[in-house]
Amino acid sequence: MSDTAVPSALKRWFVLHFAADWLFAIPLFVAPRAFLGALGWREIDPISSRLVAAALIGIGTQSLLSRNNSVESYRALLELKILWSASATLGLVWSALDGGPAMTWAFVCVFAGFNALWSYWRWRLRRS
Repeated sequence: MSDTAVPSALKRWFVLHFAADWLFAIPLFVAPRAFLGALGWREIDPISSRLVAAALIGIGTQSLLSRNNSVESYRALLELKILWSASATLGLVWSALDGGPAMTWAFVCVFAGFNALWSYWRWRLRRS
């Protein structure tokens, strides 16, 4: 892979990531109690929920806006996504073990899956 080529599959993952982030961010931002309550959460802090939604909106939107950027831009964004998904996975595991709702484990899987995906692509781009 040349240093100027971003694989089309990675571009598609960035667009899919935008859609996934917005799919969860909008209800989390607009109606955190109803959304999280439906997923089994008993204790809901709308301020923290909206902060998470804002992070999802920001990272997801940047994924869409950057889909045609350079390899260097992708490398930087992948590093951000790796840090975000790794720390989110750790926090979610901790919360699940601390008595969080069963649905927490589904979010652990989502964030861990994205972490593996972004780590793979960062490794691929490192080789170029």
